[in-house]
Amino acid sequence: MDSEHSELSIARQCELLGLARSTFYCSPAEESEENLRLMRLLDEQYLRTPFYGSRRMALWLSRQGQAVNRKRVQRLMRVMGIEALYPGRKTTVRGAGHKIYPYLLRDVAITRVDQVWSADITYVPLRQGFMYLVAVIDWYSRYVLSWRLSNSLETTFCLEALEEAMREKKQPEIFNTDQGVQFTSSVFTSCLESREVAISMDGRGRALDNVFIERLWRTVKYEDVYLKDYEGVDELYEGLRSYFDFYRHERPHQALGYRTPAEVYLRA
Repeated sequence: MDSEHSELSIARQCELLGLARSTFYCSPAEESEENLRLMRLLDEQYLRTPFYGSRRMALWLSRQGQAVNRKRVQRLMRVMGIEALYPGRKTTVRGAGHKIYPYLLRDVAITRVDQVWSADITYVPLRQGFMYLVAVIDWYSRYVLSWRLSNSLETTFCLEALEEAMREKKQPEIFNTDQGVQFTSSVFTSCLESREVAISMDGRGRALDNVFIERLWRTVKYEDVYLKDYEGVDELYEGLRSYFDFYRHERPHQALGYRTPAEVYLRA
Protein backbone atom coordinates (compact mmCIF):
# COMPACT_ATOMS: atom_id res chain seq x y z
CA MET A 1 0.00 0.00 0.00
CA ASP A 2 1.25 3.46 -0.94
CA SER A 3 -0.67 6.35 0.59
CA GLU A 4 1.11 8.79 -1.79
CA HIS A 5 0.60 6.85 -5.02
CA SER A 6 0.20 9.30 -7.92
CA GLU A 7 -2.39 7.27 -9.83
CA LEU A 8 -4.16 4.87 -7.48
CA SER A 9 -6.28 6.06 -4.58
CA ILE A 10 -6.22 4.23 -1.26
CA ALA A 11 -9.72 2.92 -2.01
CA ARG A 12 -8.59 1.54 -5.39
CA GLN A 13 -5.45 -0.04 -3.91
CA CYS A 14 -7.56 -1.72 -1.23
CA GLU A 15 -9.96 -2.97 -3.89
CA LEU A 16 -7.14 -4.45 -5.98
CA LEU A 17 -5.66 -6.18 -2.93
CA GLY A 18 -9.00 -7.43 -1.65
CA LEU A 19 -8.47 -5.45 1.55
CA ALA A 20 -11.30 -3.76 3.44
CA ARG A 21 -10.80 -0.01 3.25
CA SER A 22 -11.34 0.26 6.99
CA THR A 23 -8.46 -2.17 7.59
CA PHE A 24 -5.91 0.14 5.98
CA TYR A 25 -6.76 3.00 8.29
CA CYS A 26 -7.25 0.99 11.46
CA SER A 27 -5.03 -0.31 14.20
CA PRO A 28 -5.85 -3.51 16.08
CA ALA A 29 -8.63 -3.44 18.62
CA GLU A 30 -7.07 -3.06 22.05
CA GLU A 31 -7.33 -4.70 25.46
CA SER A 32 -4.93 -4.89 28.39
CA GLU A 33 -2.03 -7.31 28.08
CA GLU A 34 -3.63 -9.54 30.71
CA ASN A 35 -6.98 -9.60 28.93
CA LEU A 36 -5.31 -10.39 25.60
CA ARG A 37 -3.58 -13.34 27.24
CA LEU A 38 -6.89 -14.60 28.66
CA MET A 39 -8.65 -14.07 25.32
CA ARG A 40 -6.01 -16.14 23.55
CA LEU A 41 -6.60 -18.97 26.06
CA LEU A 42 -10.38 -18.66 25.64
CA ASP A 43 -10.07 -18.71 21.86
CA GLU A 44 -7.99 -21.89 21.87
CA GLN A 45 -10.30 -23.62 24.35
CA TYR A 46 -13.41 -22.54 22.42
CA LEU A 47 -12.13 -24.37 19.34
CA ARG A 48 -11.83 -27.51 21.47
CA THR A 49 -15.04 -27.11 23.48
CA PRO A 50 -17.45 -24.72 21.69
CA PHE A 51 -20.23 -25.90 24.01
CA TYR A 52 -18.57 -24.22 27.02
CA GLY A 53 -20.37 -21.15 28.31
CA SER A 54 -18.86 -18.48 30.55
CA ARG A 55 -19.35 -20.55 33.73
CA ARG A 56 -17.43 -23.54 32.38
CA MET A 57 -14.82 -21.32 30.76
CA ALA A 58 -14.21 -19.57 34.08
CA LEU A 59 -13.89 -22.94 35.81
CA TRP A 60 -11.51 -24.19 33.12
CA LEU A 61 -9.34 -21.08 33.45
CA SER A 62 -9.19 -21.46 37.23
CA ARG A 63 -7.99 -25.03 36.78
CA GLN A 64 -5.21 -23.68 34.58
CA GLY A 65 -4.13 -21.45 37.44
CA GLN A 66 -5.79 -18.32 36.07
CA ALA A 67 -7.53 -16.33 38.80
CA VAL A 68 -10.49 -14.86 36.91
CA ASN A 69 -14.16 -14.56 37.80
CA ARG A 70 -17.11 -15.40 35.60
CA LYS A 71 -18.12 -11.75 35.08
CA ARG A 72 -14.78 -11.01 33.49
CA VAL A 73 -15.00 -14.11 31.31
CA GLN A 74 -18.49 -13.08 30.18
CA ARG A 75 -17.22 -9.65 29.10
CA LEU A 76 -14.24 -11.08 27.23
CA MET A 77 -16.44 -13.62 25.44
CA ARG A 78 -18.77 -10.79 24.36
CA VAL A 79 -15.81 -8.83 23.00
CA MET A 80 -14.64 -11.92 21.13
CA GLY A 81 -18.14 -12.58 19.79
CA ILE A 82 -18.37 -16.15 21.09
CA GLU A 83 -21.08 -17.99 22.98
CA ALA A 84 -21.67 -21.61 23.87
CA LEU A 85 -23.35 -23.67 21.15
CA TYR A 86 -25.96 -24.70 23.70
CA PRO A 87 -28.55 -23.34 24.40
CA GLY A 88 -27.77 -21.09 21.44
CA ARG A 89 -24.92 -20.39 19.07
CA LYS A 90 -23.93 -17.00 17.78
CA THR A 91 -20.79 -15.25 16.64
CA THR A 92 -22.25 -11.80 17.00
CA VAL A 93 -25.12 -10.21 18.87
CA ARG A 94 -28.46 -11.21 17.40
CA GLY A 95 -30.16 -8.33 15.65
CA ALA A 96 -33.14 -7.18 17.67
CA GLY A 97 -36.33 -7.09 15.65
CA HIS A 98 -34.77 -8.32 12.46
CA LYS A 99 -36.68 -10.35 9.90
CA ILE A 100 -36.62 -14.04 10.78
CA TYR A 101 -35.18 -16.24 8.04
CA PRO A 102 -35.62 -20.03 8.30
CA TYR A 103 -32.80 -22.55 8.18
CA LEU A 104 -33.11 -24.02 4.68
CA LEU A 105 -30.42 -26.69 4.70
CA ARG A 106 -31.70 -29.36 7.05
CA ASP A 107 -31.47 -32.72 5.24
CA VAL A 108 -30.45 -30.97 1.99
CA ALA A 109 -27.81 -32.86 -0.03
CA ILE A 110 -24.98 -30.57 -1.13
CA THR A 111 -24.12 -31.84 -4.60
CA ARG A 112 -22.64 -28.94 -6.61
CA VAL A 113 -20.66 -25.73 -6.41
CA ASP A 114 -22.56 -22.46 -5.92
CA GLN A 115 -25.46 -24.37 -4.41
CA VAL A 116 -24.74 -23.06 -0.91
CA TRP A 117 -22.40 -20.35 0.34
CA SER A 118 -22.03 -19.24 3.92
CA ALA A 119 -20.31 -16.48 5.88
CA ASP A 120 -19.12 -16.19 9.44
CA ILE A 121 -16.93 -14.02 11.67
CA THR A 122 -14.15 -15.10 14.01
CA TYR A 123 -11.84 -13.43 16.52
CA VAL A 124 -8.14 -13.38 15.57
CA PRO A 125 -5.52 -12.69 18.28
CA LEU A 126 -2.46 -10.51 17.73
CA ARG A 127 0.46 -9.87 20.04
CA GLN A 128 -0.70 -6.32 20.72
CA GLY A 129 -4.44 -6.52 20.10
CA PHE A 130 -6.91 -8.42 17.98
CA MET A 131 -8.94 -8.29 14.80
CA TYR A 132 -12.12 -9.84 13.41
CA LEU A 133 -12.04 -11.98 10.27
CA VAL A 134 -15.02 -12.67 8.01
CA ALA A 135 -15.00 -15.18 5.17
CA VAL A 136 -17.41 -16.42 2.51
CA ILE A 137 -17.07 -20.11 1.61
CA ASP A 138 -18.65 -22.44 -0.95
CA TRP A 139 -19.94 -25.49 0.92
CA TYR A 140 -19.45 -28.10 -1.78
CA SER A 141 -15.84 -27.29 -2.66
CA ARG A 142 -14.73 -25.62 0.62
CA TYR A 143 -13.40 -22.84 -1.61
CA VAL A 144 -12.90 -19.52 0.21
CA LEU A 145 -14.51 -17.00 -2.10
CA SER A 146 -13.51 -13.89 -0.16
CA TRP A 147 -12.39 -12.60 3.22
CA ARG A 148 -11.94 -9.32 5.05
CA LEU A 149 -10.43 -8.02 8.31
CA SER A 150 -11.81 -5.36 10.65
CA ASN A 151 -11.09 -4.07 14.14
CA SER A 152 -14.81 -3.80 14.91
CA LEU A 153 -17.92 -5.89 14.40
CA GLU A 154 -19.35 -3.54 11.80
CA THR A 155 -21.46 -4.51 8.82
CA THR A 156 -19.21 -2.86 6.23
CA PHE A 157 -16.45 -5.46 6.11
CA CYS A 158 -19.00 -8.27 5.84
CA LEU A 159 -20.76 -6.49 2.97
CA GLU A 160 -17.44 -5.94 1.19
CA ALA A 161 -16.66 -9.66 1.47
CA LEU A 162 -20.09 -10.53 0.07
CA GLU A 163 -19.77 -8.11 -2.83
CA GLU A 164 -16.33 -9.46 -3.73
CA ALA A 165 -17.60 -13.04 -3.66
CA MET A 166 -20.40 -12.15 -6.06
CA ARG A 167 -18.21 -10.41 -8.63
CA GLU A 168 -18.27 -11.69 -12.19
CA LYS A 169 -21.94 -12.64 -11.73
CA LYS A 170 -21.11 -15.45 -9.32
CA GLN A 171 -23.79 -16.20 -6.72
CA PRO A 172 -25.21 -19.11 -4.74
CA GLU A 173 -28.69 -20.54 -4.71
CA ILE A 174 -28.72 -20.34 -0.90
CA PHE A 175 -26.66 -18.13 1.42
CA ASN A 176 -26.37 -19.25 5.06
CA THR A 177 -25.24 -17.23 8.10
CA ASP A 178 -25.91 -16.93 11.79
CA GLN A 179 -28.34 -14.30 13.09
CA GLY A 180 -25.72 -11.68 13.90
CA VAL A 181 -26.56 -8.04 13.32
CA GLN A 182 -24.07 -7.81 10.46
CA PHE A 183 -25.86 -10.51 8.46
CA THR A 184 -29.41 -9.53 9.38
CA SER A 185 -28.92 -5.86 8.51
CA SER A 186 -31.10 -4.63 5.67
CA VAL A 187 -28.10 -3.58 3.60
CA PHE A 188 -26.68 -7.11 3.74
CA THR A 189 -29.90 -9.04 3.18
CA SER A 190 -31.07 -6.69 0.41
CA CYS A 191 -27.85 -7.39 -1.48
CA LEU A 192 -28.83 -11.07 -1.54
CA GLU A 193 -32.56 -10.58 -2.11
CA SER A 194 -31.94 -8.25 -5.05
CA ARG A 195 -30.19 -11.18 -6.76
CA GLU A 196 -32.93 -13.62 -5.75
CA VAL A 197 -30.60 -15.59 -3.48
CA ALA A 198 -32.48 -17.57 -0.82
CA ILE A 199 -31.38 -16.54 2.69
CA SER A 200 -30.89 -19.23 5.32
CA MET A 201 -30.01 -18.58 8.97
CA ASP A 202 -28.79 -20.94 11.64
CA GLY A 203 -31.31 -22.30 14.10
CA ARG A 204 -30.59 -21.69 17.76
CA GLY A 205 -28.87 -24.65 19.38
CA ARG A 206 -27.89 -26.09 15.98
CA ALA A 207 -24.14 -26.58 16.27
CA LEU A 208 -23.80 -28.06 12.78
CA ASP A 209 -25.82 -25.50 10.84
CA ASN A 210 -22.67 -23.74 9.61
CA VAL A 211 -20.23 -26.58 10.12
CA PHE A 212 -18.03 -26.06 7.06
CA ILE A 213 -16.96 -22.55 7.97
CA GLU A 214 -16.52 -23.53 11.61
CA ARG A 215 -14.05 -26.16 10.40
CA LEU A 216 -12.35 -23.49 8.31
CA TRP A 217 -11.73 -21.34 11.40
CA ARG A 218 -10.21 -24.27 13.27
CA THR A 219 -7.93 -25.01 10.33
CA VAL A 220 -6.85 -21.38 9.80
CA LYS A 221 -6.02 -20.87 13.46
CA TYR A 222 -4.15 -24.11 14.08
CA GLU A 223 -2.29 -24.13 10.77
CA ASP A 224 -1.50 -20.42 10.55
CA VAL A 225 -2.59 -17.89 13.18
CA TYR A 226 -1.40 -19.71 16.29
CA LEU A 227 1.83 -20.85 14.63
CA LYS A 228 2.75 -17.44 13.25
CA ASP A 229 1.75 -15.37 16.32
CA TYR A 230 1.24 -12.23 14.23
CA GLU A 231 2.30 -8.92 15.70
CA GLY A 232 0.26 -6.37 13.77
CA VAL A 233 -2.46 -5.88 11.16
CA ASP A 234 -0.14 -5.62 8.15
CA GLU A 235 1.65 -8.84 9.07
CA LEU A 236 -1.65 -10.60 9.75
CA TYR A 237 -3.12 -9.48 6.43
CA GLU A 238 -0.12 -10.65 4.42
CA GLY A 239 0.01 -13.93 6.34
CA LEU A 240 -3.67 -14.67 5.80
CA ARG A 241 -3.46 -13.74 2.14
CA SER A 242 -0.65 -16.27 1.73
CA TYR A 243 -2.44 -18.92 3.79
CA PHE A 244 -5.78 -18.62 1.97
CA ASP A 245 -3.95 -18.91 -1.34
CA PHE A 246 -2.34 -22.13 -0.02
CA TYR A 247 -5.67 -23.36 1.37
CA ARG A 248 -7.46 -22.86 -1.94
CA HIS A 249 -4.82 -24.05 -4.39
CA GLU A 250 -2.45 -26.43 -2.57
CA ARG A 251 -4.03 -27.98 0.51
CA PRO A 252 -5.78 -31.28 -0.39
CA HIS A 253 -8.99 -32.20 1.45
CA GLN A 254 -9.87 -35.77 2.31
CA ALA A 255 -13.58 -35.01 1.87
CA LEU A 256 -12.82 -33.83 -1.69
CA GLY A 257 -11.01 -37.03 -2.64
CA TYR A 258 -7.72 -35.30 -1.79
CA ARG A 259 -8.31 -32.59 -4.35
CA THR A 260 -7.88 -28.92 -3.51
CA PRO A 261 -10.86 -26.55 -3.19
CA ALA A 262 -9.70 -24.74 -6.34
CA GLU A 263 -9.60 -27.99 -8.32
CA VAL A 264 -13.21 -28.63 -7.40
CA TYR A 265 -14.63 -25.10 -7.55
CA LEU A 266 -12.81 -23.62 -10.54
CA ARG A 267 -13.18 -26.71 -12.73
CA ALA A 268 -16.86 -27.27 -12.08
